[in-house]
Formats: sequence, C-alpha cells, structure tokens
Amino acid sequence: MKQKYLSKFVFSLFLSVFFCGNVFSQDLADSSALSKLISSVKISGYVDAYYAFYTDSAGIANYQQFPSVSPRSNAFGLNTAMLTAQLDGSKIRGIVSLHYGDIARSAWSPIFNPVMEAHAGFRLCDKLWFDAGFFRTHFGTEGLLPKENIANSISVCTFYEPYFESGFRLNYNPNDKLAIYLYALNGYNMFDDNNRKKSLGLLATYALGDKGNIGYSNYTGDDSPEGDTISHLRMHNNLFFNYAIKKMKFQVGGDFCVQQHSNISNANKAATMYSGVASVKYQCCGKLAMYARGEMFNDPQGVMSGVIIDKTNKFTGYKMWGATYGLEYKPLEDAYLRLEGRYIQMDKNQEIFHWNNAQQNNRFEVMLNFGVSF
Repeated sequence: MKQKYLSKFVFSLFLSVFFCGNVFSQDLADSSALSKLISSVKISGYVDAYYAFYTDSAGIANYQQFPSVSPRSNAFGLNTAMLTAQLDGSKIRGIVSLHYGDIARSAWSPIFNPVMEAHAGFRLCDKLWFDAGFFRTHFGTEGLLPKENIANSISVCTFYEPYFESGFRLNYNPNDKLAIYLYALNGYNMFDDNNRKKSLGLLATYALGDKGNIGYSNYTGDDSPEGDTISHLRMHNNLFFNYAIKKMKFQVGGDFCVQQHSNISNANKAATMYSGVASVKYQCCGKLAMYARGEMFNDPQGVMSGVIIDKTNKFTGYKMWGATYGLEYKPLEDAYLRLEGRYIQMDKNQEIFHWNNAQQNNRFEVMLNFGVSF
C-alpha cells in the first residue's frame, strides 16, 4: 500500500471520531457533576535499581551496545524511578507517567524526555474509546520495564522495536476477551514528527481465560527524512503468546519486517528482517523462581540494526542469537530481587564487541536488579 493511500485511510477513519464526539459532548452536558464520570483516581510508583557487569565494558558512565535496561557496566545504577497518575471513569480516562533514570536517558526520546506516557480519552459509544497524546508502544512481545518481563534484560529484537509513540488511538472491546487498538502515529519510536507522512499501527489481543493471551501487532509507515524522494515504507509485524499453567509461565513471540528500497546489493529491492524470543519461568516455591530465555535476530540488510562492514569487508546488518538464565526472589508480591546471566553470540564475522584487548563476536553480561512497585 502506498503512503498516499495510508493518509487517505487515516483521514477517513478519524472523520468518524468527530461525528461520535458530538454525541459525547451532548451526553457530557447532561451530566450533573464530574464525580459521576470518574470511578477512580490512582497514584502509583515503581523503582528499579541495579548492578551490572559486561565483558566489553564501554568505560565509566558510558552505555554498552544495545543499551536500554541496566546499561552501564561495573556500576550501581537506577534503571527507573517512575510515578504514575491514572484516572478511570465511565466516559473519560487519562494517564500521566513521569520517569527518571538510565532507561529514560538511554532509551527514551530526548524531546519530552521525562514523559513516559501522557494521554487522555473519552468513550465514543458503548465499547469504543478514543485517546490522544503520548503512548507507550503498542508493539512487541516483551515490555521494556523489568517488572513487565520474565527477565531483567530485554532481547535484541525488543531493543530494535519502538518504545514510545504519539498520535491518536481507537480502542474497541467487543467482549471480555477481545481487544482491538488502532493507531494513527507520527512515526516509529517518535514523539515529534520527522516528515509530513503519518503511520498506522494495530494491536489485537485475545484472552485465553485467566491463563494468558495471544496477540498480533503491526506498524506501517514511511519514516524517511523530509526531502527524501525514495519511499522506505516499512511493514513490521509481531505475533506473541503468553500462557501460565501450574508453576510454569511461557512467553513466545516473533517479528517479521519488510522495508521498501532497502536492500544493500540492489536499492530497488525490499529488505527483510526477522527475529524471535522465547522465555519460560518455573516457580520453585512460594518466593523463589528460575527462568530462561532464548533469542535470535537476523537483519542481513541492516533495516533495524544499521549497516556495518564485517571482518571479510562485506556490508551487512546484525545476525545473532542469545541465551539468558536467572533466579528471582520475591519477598513481597510487589517486590523482586533478580540475578541474571546472559550470553550474546554474533555471526562469526561480526566482531562488534571489544574485550581481552581484541575485537570479539560475543559478550557475557551479569546483572542484579531490585525493584519495588507501590
């Protein structure tokens, strides 16, 4: 689908929002008090502190390669100190989350950096909501924050997925199991726009009782800089599956991305990227659990990772796999202590790490995280 057709689709879609907005305005005028619209206001917080060590240490106060969570080596650090205010009502809702720490510095937008998310919305009709503002990403298998994931760290495929976005959202819940979100966005991992083109996003999840869910998310857009005459329309797809049974918890997901005019050897051809992640957690007893994760990332054309020159002087993107193992101790329901080890193995010709006074194609990392939510 060409970008101009995407723009026409977005325009037609959100025309319906304004018609529904008139109905909402009349309904709101009939309300006697704001208190009737608000069912709850909740203030919450989250802190995650860490110590990490990487074999390819980038030096004091510097971030390692793939920096997002616990990104500094041989140092104690603060991943995040986060404060959230959330309003839920029968016809209006909103949320504001502010954060500070290494995640905000290494992974977030330098523009509006303290804002993790800030959006407000209203009910258009019985099962349909409209929201606008800054959102956390709708895309991917893993979350970014350690409390959202089985492991402390995130996989390389999650690292290259978007973390944040800005725009409009329609949320439709036809029943208790199915949820559909449709987005119109500035771009991929952007608060501010970098061109005159808009992007689309979709998230659909289906609940499997109280045991887990299955879902699909995608992103479609061209984020080429202003003035670029060549289209680089990207279609990024993600499938994920979460399930818990007895003492076991499973998470599996994969990405597939196609981008126009991005092939290294022939600029007229499209480039592809695919990746996958699988995690399992076993609850040994009431407070102690162990977990493991396997991951792979294959981006031969450098769509996400960028293009490098390997040791054979060939232009290529990243190709790698990794394994993670860890222990989790939860003294309280909303607190955790995790010790984790991870190994990353690049293609044999991609020596992107430096340790033992030489270029290496692998890395070891260890991290200890302590987190509390309140």
